Amino acid sequence: MMEIYRNYHYAFTQQLMGCWNTTNYGGRHTLDNNEMSRIWTSFYTQSLKNIIDAQYRTAEDAEKVNINSVLRIYRVYLMSIITDTYGDAPFSEAGLGFLEGKFNPKYDKQEDIYNAFFLELEDAVNKIDPTKDKVTGDLIYAGDVTKWQQLANSLRLRFAMRISNVNPTKAQTEFENALAANGGVITDASSDALIKYMTIAFSFGQEAYSDYRGNSLSQLLFGNDPANNPSYLCSTFFNQLYKSGDPRTFKISRCYYDGLMSATSPDNRVDITQEMIEKGIAFSPRDPGAYSWEPWPTGYDSDICKELAINNPSVTVTMAREVEPKLANNFLKSDNPGVVMTSAEVKFLMAEATVKGWKVGSVSAEALYKQGVRAAMDFLTDNYGCMATTDAEFDAFIQDKGAFGHTDNQKLEAINTQAWILHFTNPAECWANVRRSGYPKLKSPAEYGFGQYLTGGTEIPVRLCYPVLESSYNKENYHEAIERMGGTDNWHSLLWWDTEN
Repeated sequence: MMEIYRNYHYAFTQQLMGCWNTTNYGGRHTLDNNEMSRIWTSFYTQSLKNIIDAQYRTAEDAEKVNINSVLRIYRVYLMSIITDTYGDAPFSEAGLGFLEGKFNPKYDKQEDIYNAFFLELEDAVNKIDPTKDKVTGDLIYAGDVTKWQQLANSLRLRFAMRISNVNPTKAQTEFENALAANGGVITDASSDALIKYMTIAFSFGQEAYSDYRGNSLSQLLFGNDPANNPSYLCSTFFNQLYKSGDPRTFKISRCYYDGLMSATSPDNRVDITQEMIEKGIAFSPRDPGAYSWEPWPTGYDSDICKELAINNPSVTVTMAREVEPKLANNFLKSDNPGVVMTSAEVKFLMAEATVKGWKVGSVSAEALYKQGVRAAMDFLTDNYGCMATTDAEFDAFIQDKGAFGHTDNQKLEAINTQAWILHFTNPAECWANVRRSGYPKLKSPAEYGFGQYLTGGTEIPVRLCYPVLESSYNKENYHEAIERMGGTDNWHSLLWWDTEN
């Protein structure tokens, strides 16, 4: 399922670009049914099916109220990814084929789905009782149901902000109610909703994608060709970090010679970043729509590799694509967490709500923004082992290019640009928030000279198309949903909540 993030999401948010998958599919707006279907197929046939089955079996058991509530919360979270990716989708009747004989579930309107989210989360939070059943097998909160309440309420903040452009009155009401709900919201890193993974050696083939012990997104970013690691950064993302003096720039990205890289882990990469800085060699991130070889970058002769070549003639001395920034080793590890929601995101949501004039509390929007940026920087240290950002580095950034702004539009741009950086490790939420907020302002690959290759239209897509098989297996409901979009399954058709594109 994670292939869809590498192939489409990271390209549409212009954070990665250059590897074949990212550029070929998302970077060049190539419609591919198999690739676009991955979330739909994976969630409906596995994740959601299992959750709904367990939810159904525990619904009437008073001794299992907590596990039932947790299942409801996680079902809403997964369903939000589906509807934010595709639009209208089965929700109220999904997963009930065996349980209730509903083999052709209707496509609920996205507005109805979101309204159901708010009701589900509120009810699940109110039903949680720490004195009752213990939740076992919990890879996020280890059975701490009070933290599940915080996650549910924080998701309500996310969803309220998502609908803020299309239904601002309801958005404000839901946001303010979530802040006042039982259990509160995620306020610090100790309550971040992160899926725990194990340290395993990366391998490739069918068995690799069935090993749920490791982070499969990290594995896909690691790639299956050590000499051509696929995690090239897009110029939009790298330049935002680099030109703003963001202290995370070289914690997120590095330049490597990968000729000696291990085939099972990011070990043995030769880091040439500091050498490039000292020699004044320009970094060459890939523009939207570009492969890593176009244009072929101007390289240089590396003193580090020249030294290595003395005892290892296979080492290449002249650097070329090596000057293209890639993801740092820290992001290519199997035990990296899967990100559901963080305190940094909550701070950004509260900052934006304050700018909108909602009743959030006494803390200013600027203070909440700064707390969010600080939490986002600390998140990389706490969970990816990146070098800590010092107070001096943070202050220098936040007082200069990372400043909050003066007008409301400047403030919203600052908040959501920082959310874009934060959500690099949460690609589904990243793409959704970019579309909802309109920030950062992204340019089509056509503006970088790749218009002739954009087979799916020059504008950046705003949704993915439904699986083709839906037109046969669930024909009537599928066509009804298509008619609501204007008669065609078009990835340029706006979702209900998307008014910024």
